Amino acid sequence: MLSTFLPVLLLRSLIAGLAFSLVVACAAEPLANALPAKVPSLALASQELTQVEEAESEPPMSFDEWLADFRVQALQSGIRPDVFDRAFAGVTPDPSVVTADRSQPEFTRPVWQYLESALSADRVRNGQRLLRQNTELFDQLEARYGVDRGALVAIWGLESSFGQIIGDKSVIRSLATLAHEGRRPEFARAQLLAALDILQHGDVQPERMRGSWAGAMGQTQFIPTTYNSHGVDFDGDGRRDIWDTPADALASAAHYLQQSGWKLGRPWGFEVMLPEDFDYSLADAEVRKPIGEWRRLGLAGIPAGDEQAVASLLLPAGYRGPAFLVLDNFRTILRYNNSSAYALAIGLLSERFDGGGQVQASWPRGEQPLSRSERLELQERLVRQGFDPGAPDGIIGANTRKAIRGYQQGLGWPADGHPTQELLGRLRAEP
Repeated sequence: MLSTFLPVLLLRSLIAGLAFSLVVACAAEPLANALPAKVPSLALASQELTQVEEAESEPPMSFDEWLADFRVQALQSGIRPDVFDRAFAGVTPDPSVVTADRSQPEFTRPVWQYLESALSADRVRNGQRLLRQNTELFDQLEARYGVDRGALVAIWGLESSFGQIIGDKSVIRSLATLAHEGRRPEFARAQLLAALDILQHGDVQPERMRGSWAGAMGQTQFIPTTYNSHGVDFDGDGRRDIWDTPADALASAAHYLQQSGWKLGRPWGFEVMLPEDFDYSLADAEVRKPIGEWRRLGLAGIPAGDEQAVASLLLPAGYRGPAFLVLDNFRTILRYNNSSAYALAIGLLSERFDGGGQVQASWPRGEQPLSRSERLELQERLVRQGFDPGAPDGIIGANTRKAIRGYQQGLGWPADGHPTQELLGRLRAEP
């Protein structure tokens, strides 16, 4: 048993509709590559319509029919009948989950606005307080898992506001709804089977298995399969309780980061300054160079350290904004939440607990991010100009950034791969 327990936190304010993270962590997706759903391009409209018509020609399976079929699958996979029947007692589809799954946010927040919220003074103070009050626990976590305490507390703060906001939806009901009529039914079905396995193991009772509309659970917002592979009973009471036992939740997060490659005492990255003649096409997550080579390219502000450590250059707001060299621990955070804004927030917040984490360069606050429909238009116009962003879907991923760079280079612009209103306006002017 631990010799000390975390103090009683504030009463949880459970918020309906919470997605994979706390509300501010959902906004950790201000960058276009974090949109939750794929939107068909105009070029594929007829194909999509044909597919919809074909789907509508077959009567959909009712929830009761789906449930009966899924029960057979669950029992065949090893779930006991009594566990299944108790978990699904009174369960009906949740319309709000369907709405959330199909939602297509038109607008996203600029990265600097997200960071201002994620790095709020209250969050910093609460994290510092919890670090002071639980020194022994964090000593034990660092010794066992080799994960820095600042990063753990930053994840705890962004994922659930230090355990205050974990979601109030039934995980079983949400995942059953998604498995029946969600966009990714196979994924939801796998998560649902994993959730039933958790119940069968006895870690939590069905009524306490609460989480987000998407099935993320507890103070660390684990999906069920991640819980099963990385959940930890750190206090030794026989249950992996990420809902009500902060020590278990933090140890589970530490175990996940450890298995994802975290290195204790290594930096996540640092802010740098670029020379005037810099080749901005090097600002690509796939471009990895030793720090010594970045230094030779003229980057300033690089602290002394391992010159052979491999880093990538991150420009979260394009060439007009701050620049960061990010290392392996940053990439490990991306395994937790694949958003560069989220990973940047975790890195900076972990430093804020020690009085650092201030961004020195200015953000381009006059720049208005592209809406979802504008991102779609940008991609389709790039296709018309002979560039390949992949299937237009409104998500600014690696292929779209590569296409943007190609177009920017043709114009003689800084090829940072960053989508802007100026870039879209230039594309609109093309014949």
